[in-house]
Amino acid sequence: MKKFWIKKGLMIFFFVIVAVLAFGLLVMGLWNAILPAVLGVKTISFIQALGILLLSKILFGGFGGRGQRHRGKWMAMKEKFSGMTPEEKEKFKAEWKNRCGGRWGMHSKADGSATMAAE
Repeated sequence: MKKFWIKKGLMIFFFVIVAVLAFGLLVMGLWNAILPAVLGVKTISFIQALGILLLSKILFGGFGGRGQRHRGKWMAMKEKFSGMTPEEKEKFKAEWKNRCGGRWGMHSKADGSATMAAE
Protein backbone atom coordinates (compact mmCIF):
# COMPACT_ATOMS: atom_id res chain seq x y z
CA MET A 1 0.00 0.00 0.00
CA LYS A 2 2.86 2.35 0.81
CA LYS A 3 4.39 1.75 -2.64
CA PHE A 4 1.10 2.76 -4.25
CA TRP A 5 1.10 6.15 -2.51
CA ILE A 6 4.78 6.75 -3.28
CA LYS A 7 4.17 5.88 -6.92
CA LYS A 8 1.07 8.09 -7.06
CA GLY A 9 2.94 10.97 -5.40
CA LEU A 10 5.80 10.69 -7.87
CA MET A 11 3.36 10.65 -10.80
CA ILE A 12 1.60 13.79 -9.52
CA PHE A 13 4.97 15.49 -9.00
CA PHE A 14 6.04 14.52 -12.52
CA PHE A 15 2.83 15.86 -14.08
CA VAL A 16 3.08 19.12 -12.12
CA ILE A 17 6.65 19.61 -13.38
CA VAL A 18 5.61 18.81 -16.95
CA ALA A 19 2.63 21.20 -16.71
CA VAL A 20 4.79 24.04 -15.37
CA LEU A 21 7.35 23.49 -18.13
CA ALA A 22 4.61 23.33 -20.79
CA PHE A 23 2.87 26.50 -19.56
CA GLY A 24 6.22 28.30 -19.32
CA LEU A 25 7.12 27.34 -22.88
CA LEU A 26 3.64 28.33 -24.06
CA VAL A 27 3.84 31.77 -22.44
CA MET A 28 7.38 32.32 -23.73
CA GLY A 29 6.44 31.22 -27.24
CA LEU A 30 3.30 33.34 -27.43
CA TRP A 31 5.02 36.38 -25.94
CA ASN A 32 7.99 36.14 -28.31
CA ALA A 33 5.81 35.43 -31.36
CA ILE A 34 3.27 38.18 -30.86
CA LEU A 35 4.26 41.02 -28.56
CA PRO A 36 7.61 42.13 -30.03
CA ALA A 37 6.00 42.63 -33.45
CA VAL A 38 2.81 44.24 -32.13
CA LEU A 39 4.02 46.33 -29.18
CA GLY A 40 7.75 46.49 -29.82
CA VAL A 41 8.70 44.89 -26.48
CA LYS A 42 11.76 42.70 -25.98
CA THR A 43 11.63 38.92 -26.16
CA ILE A 44 11.66 37.03 -22.86
CA SER A 45 13.50 33.97 -21.58
CA PHE A 46 11.96 30.81 -20.17
CA ILE A 47 12.66 31.93 -16.59
CA GLN A 48 10.95 35.27 -17.27
CA ALA A 49 7.94 33.39 -18.68
CA LEU A 50 7.74 31.37 -15.45
CA GLY A 51 7.90 34.65 -13.54
CA ILE A 52 4.98 36.00 -15.57
CA LEU A 53 3.01 32.84 -14.78
CA LEU A 54 3.75 33.20 -11.07
CA LEU A 55 2.83 36.88 -11.14
CA SER A 56 -0.48 36.13 -12.88
CA LYS A 57 -1.20 33.44 -10.26
CA ILE A 58 -0.58 35.94 -7.47
CA LEU A 59 -2.54 38.79 -9.07
CA PHE A 60 -5.46 36.91 -10.58
CA GLY A 61 -5.56 33.58 -8.72
CA GLY A 62 -5.76 31.77 -12.04
CA PHE A 63 -5.15 28.16 -13.16
CA GLY A 64 -8.46 26.79 -11.90
CA GLY A 65 -9.81 26.04 -8.47
CA ARG A 66 -12.17 29.00 -8.49
CA GLY A 67 -15.32 26.89 -8.54
CA GLN A 68 -14.70 25.57 -5.06
CA ARG A 69 -14.65 29.03 -3.50
CA HIS A 70 -17.90 30.09 -5.12
CA ARG A 71 -19.80 26.85 -4.60
CA GLY A 72 -21.33 28.02 -1.30
CA LYS A 73 -22.67 31.21 -2.88
CA TRP A 74 -24.09 29.24 -5.81
CA MET A 75 -25.80 26.74 -3.51
CA ALA A 76 -27.30 29.53 -1.38
CA MET A 77 -28.63 31.26 -4.52
CA LYS A 78 -30.05 27.99 -5.83
CA GLU A 79 -31.78 27.34 -2.51
CA LYS A 80 -33.21 30.87 -2.44
CA PHE A 81 -34.44 30.56 -6.03
CA SER A 82 -36.10 27.19 -5.36
CA GLY A 83 -38.08 28.71 -2.48
CA MET A 84 -39.60 31.47 -4.64
CA THR A 85 -43.08 31.47 -6.05
CA PRO A 86 -43.44 31.48 -9.87
CA GLU A 87 -44.33 35.19 -9.77
CA GLU A 88 -41.22 35.98 -7.70
CA LYS A 89 -39.08 33.93 -10.10
CA GLU A 90 -40.38 35.84 -13.11
CA LYS A 91 -39.82 39.18 -11.37
CA PHE A 92 -36.28 38.10 -10.44
CA LYS A 93 -35.52 36.95 -14.01
CA ALA A 94 -36.91 40.18 -15.47
CA GLU A 95 -34.78 42.27 -13.11
CA TRP A 96 -31.60 40.38 -14.02
CA LYS A 97 -32.43 40.55 -17.72
CA ASN A 98 -32.85 44.30 -17.33
CA ARG A 99 -29.53 44.61 -15.43
CA CYS A 100 -27.45 42.26 -17.59
CA GLY A 101 -29.00 42.87 -20.98
CA GLY A 102 -30.45 39.43 -21.52
CA ARG A 103 -28.74 36.82 -23.64
CA TRP A 104 -25.57 37.83 -25.55
CA GLY A 105 -25.86 41.48 -24.57
CA MET A 106 -29.21 42.00 -26.27
CA HIS A 107 -31.66 44.49 -24.77
CA SER A 108 -35.28 43.97 -25.63
CA LYS A 109 -37.37 46.99 -26.53
CA ALA A 110 -40.98 47.48 -25.59
CA ASP A 111 -42.08 46.49 -29.12
CA GLY A 112 -40.42 43.08 -28.78
CA SER A 113 -37.45 43.69 -31.10
CA ALA A 114 -33.91 43.35 -29.81
CA THR A 115 -30.94 45.66 -30.18
CA MET A 116 -27.29 45.22 -29.41
CA ALA A 117 -26.13 46.64 -26.08
CA ALA A 118 -23.38 48.67 -27.79
CA GLU A 119 -25.84 50.63 -29.93
